[in-house]
Amino acid sequence: MTEKKIKFPQKGTDRAEVLARMQSYRDKDANWHDGRTWSLVYHAGDEHYEFLKKAHNMFFSENGLNPGAFPSLKRFEAEVVSMACDLLGGDADAVGNMTSGGTESILMAVKTYRDRARAQRPEIKQPEAILPMTVHPAFEKAMHYFDVKPVHVAVREDFRVDVEAAKKAITKNTILIVGSAPQYPHGVIDPIAELAAVALTNGIGMHVDSCVGGFLLPFVRKLGAKLPDFDFRVPGVTSMSADLHKYGFTAKGASVVLYRNRDLRRFQYFQYTDWPGGLFGSPSMCGTRPGGPIAAAWATFNAIGIEGYIEIAKRIMENTKKLQDGIRAIPGLYVLGEPVMSVFAFASENADIFAVADQMEARGWHIDRQQNPACLHLMVTPAHTPILDQYLSDLRESVAYVAANPNAATQGAAAMYGMMAKIPDRTQVRAFIQQYMDTLYDV
Repeated sequence: MTEKKIKFPQKGTDRAEVLARMQSYRDKDANWHDGRTWSLVYHAGDEHYEFLKKAHNMFFSENGLNPGAFPSLKRFEAEVVSMACDLLGGDADAVGNMTSGGTESILMAVKTYRDRARAQRPEIKQPEAILPMTVHPAFEKAMHYFDVKPVHVAVREDFRVDVEAAKKAITKNTILIVGSAPQYPHGVIDPIAELAAVALTNGIGMHVDSCVGGFLLPFVRKLGAKLPDFDFRVPGVTSMSADLHKYGFTAKGASVVLYRNRDLRRFQYFQYTDWPGGLFGSPSMCGTRPGGPIAAAWATFNAIGIEGYIEIAKRIMENTKKLQDGIRAIPGLYVLGEPVMSVFAFASENADIFAVADQMEARGWHIDRQQNPACLHLMVTPAHTPILDQYLSDLRESVAYVAANPNAATQGAAAMYGMMAKIPDRTQVRAFIQQYMDTLYDV
């Protein structure tokens, strides 16, 4: 199929008309504001949303590329990082940087360990990193970009990584072990202390991916939940990633990558000294660094504070419990593993779960599907408070419909997802994704 081309407009259009057209396109997007989505957007309420826009837009044009020109942004970033280190158990030596999101934080961490290995262990020609099968795909992307070999390790029946398998996977080329707190698919925390002990014994870096949980787990713990240590309080943990724009409820895109000390962070930096335009140094992937997300993160931390985050966490966990109890009360449905916070998945013993997803989407919900095993995924926020009863009612109806109509599994998206999960040759699936993405980004 030949892609349709949109020509550059010859003349400008009235700005009011442009905005009206944009709104008409937005009206067809997933309805995150009313809690109809379970990922992608983290909404803490309309009052905070308006505050975020003001803080962000105050620094709409500023550029974090040059902190000398914008010392306000330098201050905001330094203080956000310091507050994040404090929250996540870092001592006075802990440092880090803000990034555009969890993927960039993970990219920078992998790049850091690769470059440290190049400097300190030059005998390693093909560096390797040990990754649980449940780790976020951003690590796969980072391995691909920075030529680090991913060594995948299986998880146990409780979906937490097998520490003994991780030990056996270590070779003379291993530079990094990764654990998640929690991992995204099922919301469970990997055995961070045990993994970190293995890393420490072998002189290997240990990164904890807490992009989802970094700004919720500390407050869930303050509510009385018994959680294992997962951050810099654990000896052997050398770096972390945590997203501000998730449960930190800051503006997109904002994350932090944190290190136990400056000696490790220095391998993150890029420097070039021979450019006619001057000396060049950059802390992360991006050149231009939008000032809005940096400023909005600082504003959010200061506006909400520990007490405010505890109140938000309380509401989130109440929503989560109501959802999990309601799901378990539907015949045949069960929650996978033992999730520690507001991210979890559920499956069915007797109904095709992908067909259930189709029925839920027909009722106006944006549903996230997962594989190995087939299940549906929820990420709960305060925005879901008013719609929990409706979701559970629709879910009960959808399960009953699929149970009464087994042919639903052979129709719609359920048929495609079911087929894709069963294809043994994953290169065929990758080819399908490439073709789909070509179509997705056509005009």
